[in-house]
Amino acid sequence: MPGGGFSSVPPAGVEFEAKITPIVIISCIMAATGGLMFGYDVGVSGGVTSMPDFLKKFFPVVYRRTIIPGTDGNYCKYDNQGLQMFTSSLYLAGLTATFFASYTTRTLGRRITMLIAGFFFIVGVVLNAAAQDLAMLIIGRILLGCGVGFANQAVPLFLSEIAPTRIRGGLNILFQLNVTIGILFANLVNYGTAKIEGGWGWRLSLGLAGIPALLLTVGAFLVLDSPNSLIERGHLEEGKAALRRIRGTDNIEPEFLELVEASRVAKQVKHPFRNLLQRRNRPQLVIAVALQIFQQCTGINAIMFYAPVLFDTLGFGNDAALYSAVITGAVNVLSTIVSIYSVDKVGRRVLLLEAGVQMFFSQVVIAIILGIKVQDHSNDLHKGFAILVVAMVCTFVSAFAWSWGPLGWLIPSETFPLETRSAGQSVTVCVNLLFTFVIAQAFLSMLCHFKFGIFLFFSSWVLIMSIFTLFLLPETKNVPIEEMTERVWKQHWLWKRFMDDDHEGAAVTNGDIAKKKGHANGFDPTSQL
Repeated sequence: MPGGGFSSVPPAGVEFEAKITPIVIISCIMAATGGLMFGYDVGVSGGVTSMPDFLKKFFPVVYRRTIIPGTDGNYCKYDNQGLQMFTSSLYLAGLTATFFASYTTRTLGRRITMLIAGFFFIVGVVLNAAAQDLAMLIIGRILLGCGVGFANQAVPLFLSEIAPTRIRGGLNILFQLNVTIGILFANLVNYGTAKIEGGWGWRLSLGLAGIPALLLTVGAFLVLDSPNSLIERGHLEEGKAALRRIRGTDNIEPEFLELVEASRVAKQVKHPFRNLLQRRNRPQLVIAVALQIFQQCTGINAIMFYAPVLFDTLGFGNDAALYSAVITGAVNVLSTIVSIYSVDKVGRRVLLLEAGVQMFFSQVVIAIILGIKVQDHSNDLHKGFAILVVAMVCTFVSAFAWSWGPLGWLIPSETFPLETRSAGQSVTVCVNLLFTFVIAQAFLSMLCHFKFGIFLFFSSWVLIMSIFTLFLLPETKNVPIEEMTERVWKQHWLWKRFMDDDHEGAAVTNGDIAKKKGHANGFDPTSQL
């Protein structure tokens, strides 16, 4: 290994040479299958919990409510803590696994962490498909949750580090695209298996999760580890070779030197979690935590729950679940593709702000219509109103899918500096899973008590998160990860106060550069007063 050639580091603002090579595309696609597994787990749980045979075996109380008319109203039929625990246990386990995943991501690498995730997924799938009682079912879900914790920790980091800067957003959103495809695939599987005679259809639904689990495991064997990870662990020559392969050029010295310098600085940090709380790292931490909370408070769960009832009202009868799942799932997938195309062109802030308006409007309209027309023991919507509500459902889902869905993962993965990146991603995943658990565990009970008002509850959160985006979220489009501090945080009207002020003159110069390149760093209220 070269001993003394790491003193010169490229100045901030340098765009490194990088081609979009086949190995980058293949590696990103294989890694993003972690999202396919996550999406399938999310989608399949909602389907099997509505299957009579599954409810009869594991949740007989809920089963009796669904078959005896008039027992409970439309809003309270599925209000059961055990049923909610089946769904939410996955997220609670993922929350715990995240802390271990942070260690393996940092010390063993992104690739090994993805392998561990694949192992947990496979064992969890086997236990779920063969479950004989509720305990076995929950243990299987817990192991799946461990897989989610490890995958959600490693995959977004891997994608951000391996992708060329100019298409980093698009490739990173492959993870979220696979989540939406996994949900759509699970809904289609659930529709087919629900028609199987003999009461074992739910086992097939849970067992088919083995397909994305195997894809992730095989993919983790085939992909390269990221140069950032190899250099961070001291494998400089391997890191340089990996960087040369994924960039498709021999002119990698400037980027390599910057990665080595970032790694040197990172190794001086002995306690990354404690370092996260230092003043200069607070902006990234606040943004990451806020985005995860806001993503779960958009109300996407409320919309997805209502879809079967709404489509049933349109006259689809027993096929209501299929139509609702396919239409909302297809809108979800297509809108995520829109995000892949537009995120590196129009930027993160534009997508989030536009989607905020769209989601707020659609949820308020849905709340008004359901408040007037849908009662506890009646879902008698006029067909015209039903079509309008379905249109609003698709409007909401599309807005979420090209904004808060993918960008909630993308922005934190690209803003933390290397010395706190693993710890920061760990906190990001942890907060996301914590609030997903809270929503999953409480949602059916909230629906029972709030009724249509749950849409107004979530729409108020959409308003809050849009104001947060307008004032406090800087634009990170086309900024190399290693230059975020100089070109983003030191230029923001508020967050620059938390940065080290060692380079005041440079900050002004870089601010001019950022403005010329069109990086919006948040609406500054002080400049308007």
